[in-house]
Amino acid sequence: MRTFPPSCLRRFASRFARAERGATAVEFGLVSLPILTMIFGLIEIAMVFLVATTLDQATQAAARQIRTGEFQTSAANTKSDFKALVCQRMTWLQAKCNDDLFVDVQTYSDFATLAAQPPLNPATFDPVNTPTCFKAGQPADIVLVRTYFQWDLITPLLSAAMQNMAGGKRLISSTTAFRNEPFNTNPPIGRAC
Repeated sequence: MRTFPPSCLRRFASRFARAERGATAVEFGLVSLPILTMIFGLIEIAMVFLVATTLDQATQAAARQIRTGEFQTSAANTKSDFKALVCQRMTWLQAKCNDDLFVDVQTYSDFATLAAQPPLNPATFDPVNTPTCFKAGQPADIVLVRTYFQWDLITPLLSAAMQNMAGGKRLISSTTAFRNEPFNTNPPIGRAC
């Protein structure tokens, strides 16, 4: 075995300490993982907010037709028709809408009873076994419209913090409550001029 004199070892150590080739690659390797995780996390949060905004807009627009009586007086006035109405307004999510959207429409006698209704628990929500109601109501009824959309989370580290359902999913909901307008199925009769 060959031995090196102490002066040779000191020179090698000092040269190694001064060498900077590859330092940028090592620094990038150390910093890139946390930065990429933050970037993907921000994209994931932005997507959840975008889905929530899209669901809110679609729910409000579809519920407006219930509020004005247009939905109740049309030929298509079932739960699946209302779901299709919401899906039509979820422009960029229409492909996932049929399987991942759930609607719940109920009528109440007063706003106090409506306010006492607990929100749906996402942890116990089962798309197959959780019953959802559909009753659009009559003129002047108080109506609560709730829509739920399952969103698959992508970022592995962030999904643990954002998921509120099993299987790495987040249940996004939208709610609107209103009193139906006093619509009438018979159009008003005016005087002829």
